[in-house]
Amino acid sequence: MNRRTFLTATTAAASSAAVQPLAAAPAAPPVLMKLGCQSSPTTEKHVGYLARYGVRNICGYPEVPGDRLYATVEELKRIQDIAGKYKVSIDCVAAPFLASSHIDREKHPAIMLAQSPERDRDIESLQTLIRNCATAGIPSIKYNMSILGVLRLPTRTPGRGDAMYSTWKLKDSHPANPLTRAGHVDADAFWERITYFLNKVIPVANEYKVRMACHPHDPGVPPEGYQGVVRVLGTVDGLKKFITIQESPYHGLNFCQGTVSEMLHDPGKEIYDVIRYFGTRKKIFNVHFRNIRGHRDDFVETYPDEGDVDFVKAIQVYREVGYPYLLMPDHVPQAPDDPQGLQSFAFCYGYIRGLLQSLA
Repeated sequence: MNRRTFLTATTAAASSAAVQPLAAAPAAPPVLMKLGCQSSPTTEKHVGYLARYGVRNICGYPEVPGDRLYATVEELKRIQDIAGKYKVSIDCVAAPFLASSHIDREKHPAIMLAQSPERDRDIESLQTLIRNCATAGIPSIKYNMSILGVLRLPTRTPGRGDAMYSTWKLKDSHPANPLTRAGHVDADAFWERITYFLNKVIPVANEYKVRMACHPHDPGVPPEGYQGVVRVLGTVDGLKKFITIQESPYHGLNFCQGTVSEMLHDPGKEIYDVIRYFGTRKKIFNVHFRNIRGHRDDFVETYPDEGDVDFVKAIQVYREVGYPYLLMPDHVPQAPDDPQGLQSFAFCYGYIRGLLQSLA
């Protein structure tokens, strides 16, 4: 090849390369999650308040009379009708028992106390609720498996402005009684109660295709326990074990990001990989999207924009793992002229809504 032919060929090749289109960047995952709320009651007044701030998907609370431990189909449809007036969807309901209350104040403690045959009767009620939710078209139920409830100090910590923040410092906590009525509950005993429950409940959830979302223990406590109770769902390892009992796409977590952050020594760095672990396994059925400042055994609950967890990064991780359900505020700060937290909730709705719109 002579010099003229060589230059002509190389120039043509360079020109051809210059006009080749660049490879398209991979498309971002779609935004599937929705702003939600679990605050009660599910009345016209409260649902109207939620809709006012752009909340279109909620956890509902049917009115269940007396000591019955399940809502009927009619009671479930009643709250759906209330929500429907405001174009709000009820995406899950709370079970009428198995709440986050302390066992000494719980009216229906049989499951967590391993009392037979009473616990079988209570489990049958939850099985009925699963069937009724399937009939009503409600796809999820949230519940707790707690003995100690939510542990906090009786006094709050001053926050920004006149807000007061819920606080936990293990070293400053002095329970009035050394034991609950549950007595000593070690890890083996607690896992037995959880496994007994799941073995009877998750097959029914699987049959009726209703997601069962369990809340972690809030907060975790030392390995030796607190008030005689070892909180097995108060560590990430415990939650990993929990999701392997009864393998099912309908068995997962009411993933309280705040509670999980409370399990960690450095939540601002560690929480994102925890979200990825459970999110990639499709075990996150609901998210309590709240923030803390501090770490395991010592923290306050803040507004979402001022804690140690970067909510911009966190919501990007939920998008990354394809999380498709609700992001809910939870445990909002209190203020003297906002005793029910409605102003704080409204701030959180706007903040989460803005984060979601930034992803679009």
